Amino acid sequence: MPSDAPGFTLGIEEEYFIIDPETRELSSSAKTVLSRAQAQLGEQIQPELQLSQVESVSPVCATLADIRRSLVQQRRSLIDAAAAAGKQIAAAGTHPFSHWDTQEVTPKERYQSLLQQYQQLTREQGIQGCHVHVGLPDPAFGHAILNRVRSWLSPLLALSANSPFWLGEDSGYASFRTEVWMRWPLSGPPPLFASLEAYHGLIHSLVAIGGIEDPTKVYWDLRLSERYPTLEFRVTDICLTIDEAVMVAGLARALVQTCYEEELKGTPYADVHQDLLRASHWRAARYGLDEKLVDVNEQQVIPAPELVQRLLAFVRPALEAEGDWDEVSLLVERVLREGNGAARQRAVYQMTGDMQAVVDFIVAETAAGIK
Repeated sequence: MPSDAPGFTLGIEEEYFIIDPETRELSSSAKTVLSRAQAQLGEQIQPELQLSQVESVSPVCATLADIRRSLVQQRRSLIDAAAAAGKQIAAAGTHPFSHWDTQEVTPKERYQSLLQQYQQLTREQGIQGCHVHVGLPDPAFGHAILNRVRSWLSPLLALSANSPFWLGEDSGYASFRTEVWMRWPLSGPPPLFASLEAYHGLIHSLVAIGGIEDPTKVYWDLRLSERYPTLEFRVTDICLTIDEAVMVAGLARALVQTCYEEELKGTPYADVHQDLLRASHWRAARYGLDEKLVDVNEQQVIPAPELVQRLLAFVRPALEAEGDWDEVSLLVERVLREGNGAARQRAVYQMTGDMQAVVDFIVAETAAGIK
């Protein structure tokens, strides 16, 4: 499973908040920040749903080192562009206290269409995620790899959980972004598919009945990309740090590689019901790494670190084949030791009692490693 095998490329998309450094509130300054950042990186920097958000899109990468270089370059460019406009950039799944009702939807056709169709859901969509694309060596296997990978998404969510606060309150969740997002049609874990034709047939039917406007509006936590020959992971919050984003990208690719090899060998896998996956994702969003999570393959509830170790054991051969084992396993162990983004945000609030201090912490963590 080396990186020069067909497919198994990597791409990553990150969504960021724009912050007013005086109030620490969200700032609807996307137009100014975008124009400055795009002057450096072009279409790698994109608008997002709200004018207080921007998105970065990496080029196609072959290695984790490539992903890291891209993330460093993009975060640095956005931070510099925001600073030139008197603003800051923050990587968190939710803003700790800004209210959705003070935000403006970006005047772009796609986003205005979402507002027209989904109304209040769109207005309340003040959340941010990280999407990882993994190239498929043979897109004809896409549904089969999806069927296998889907049972390993909850530990990825627990590791990346980075949205504990909502509208100035502790939500009680490690990833409240997940709960906001789960209200949307066609969100959450994907179902099982008997064939690639069944996958595309369902999406065609959803468009035909008006359930979605087009195939890009299938918002499952894992889906076959409509634009690229990739499997797209959409389950995770945006990570506080570049290190954590690299960790998620490495685990995602190793999962695809491992499941591709198992599909070629005909290795049996668990036929996990979609509602069981939803329950496992709910626990990961609720508790992060602090309580027991569900191993849906074994039908067990086990301590979160143990489930993460099972994930590492499952993908270790793929990580070793790419030369990524040392880096990714060390990054995972650091998160288990120091806490995910949600735990670290909470620690700041518990120490200071100040939501503005939490925003300052997020801004600082967003910039970590860009020098």
